[in-house]
Amino acid sequence: MNKPCTVEEHLERVLSGVRPLTPVATPLLDALGLVCAEDVVAAISLPSFDNSAMDGYAVRRSDVVGASAESPVSLPVVGDIGAGQATIRSLEPGTAAKIMTGAPIPEGADAGVPYEWTDRGVTEVRIDEAPEAGQHVRPAGDDVSAGDQLVAEGTVLGPRRIGLLASVGRATVMARPRPRVVILSTGSELRDPGEELGHDSIYDGNSYLLAAAVLRAGAEPVRVGIVRDEPGAFLQTLEAHLDGADLVVTSGGVSQGDYDVVKEALLREGVWFGPVAMQPGKPQGFGLVGAAKVPIVTLPGNSVSAYISFEMFVLPAIRTLMGMSPVSRPLLDARLTRGMTSPEGRRQFMRGQVGYDAQGRYVVPVGGPGSHLIGALAVANALIVVPEDAIALGQGDRVQVLVLDGEF
Repeated sequence: MNKPCTVEEHLERVLSGVRPLTPVATPLLDALGLVCAEDVVAAISLPSFDNSAMDGYAVRRSDVVGASAESPVSLPVVGDIGAGQATIRSLEPGTAAKIMTGAPIPEGADAGVPYEWTDRGVTEVRIDEAPEAGQHVRPAGDDVSAGDQLVAEGTVLGPRRIGLLASVGRATVMARPRPRVVILSTGSELRDPGEELGHDSIYDGNSYLLAAAVLRAGAEPVRVGIVRDEPGAFLQTLEAHLDGADLVVTSGGVSQGDYDVVKEALLREGVWFGPVAMQPGKPQGFGLVGAAKVPIVTLPGNSVSAYISFEMFVLPAIRTLMGMSPVSRPLLDARLTRGMTSPEGRRQFMRGQVGYDAQGRYVVPVGGPGSHLIGALAVANALIVVPEDAIALGQGDRVQVLVLDGEF
């Protein structure tokens, strides 16, 4: 048997076979969560014209200087200016125009008088308080000036960036597309949820687990479903789904058993298989398949092993394809609430629940080390990372954790 490689060595193997996808012009809402692939510069200013900050009257300040409740100023109202309905372009001296929030300030006006300072007159308005010059006016370019850089290349586009791009008139943005990730589960014992189980069959949870993880990562999952334990059937199914795929992920069939069809089928294709010094998730595989050399990551079949392997190897590959950085979740420090053991020579990823108290971040181990314990995995929100040279950890020891699900 091959000597186990380290987690870092296998991750390097996987990442050496993936490259960021070519950017494409993407409609704004489709770009949510994607990486911007250009420096976006504002083509217009925001606001693009001087506009009213409130409902009231546009005036020339010189016409209302000294206005007060004791000595009000009255001006004729020459009309209304609504947002998107600006029929009054200029304001003559000695007049006022009713104006709505966001409507353009007419030429000649240099201040706004809110309704609260007036009698809200329609044909003539009494003004009881004088504004300062420029008061209640939003000047053009007050927020963004034409030529300002709005989004730097490499920025992940969230709702606020999308809103900003739309506000300066961008309908599309250059972004790296969502990778199309094909997911196959192998095993003649597998059944789709909803089907009746036989005495020796189980439900296919892995393809749903992995598809959901792919979706959460921002990619597009293509859940092929179940492939029986027959090398020819596996290769036929694989080849049928390579067109348009950016990454293939399989679960099961990679260990030392008599029915490990993924390994049997792909060894002849030059895919690497071997042990990684980790628990769970020791048997792994990676290679490039098909004429297009599509990267394929082969994961173990036990659910916990498959998920932890996804976190360690598939998630970084997806983030690399999307141009995201960093590609792996950050390691955080936490206080262990109870002792635990770990096998020497392998990095253990124990499930845990992270919380916070007066002493800071802590983590509670959840369930046992078994690679089949998906119930414990489901309630965990973190992985406790136990190094290869540690065989026992005590209550209160400092450990490193990977917090799951959150953005990074």
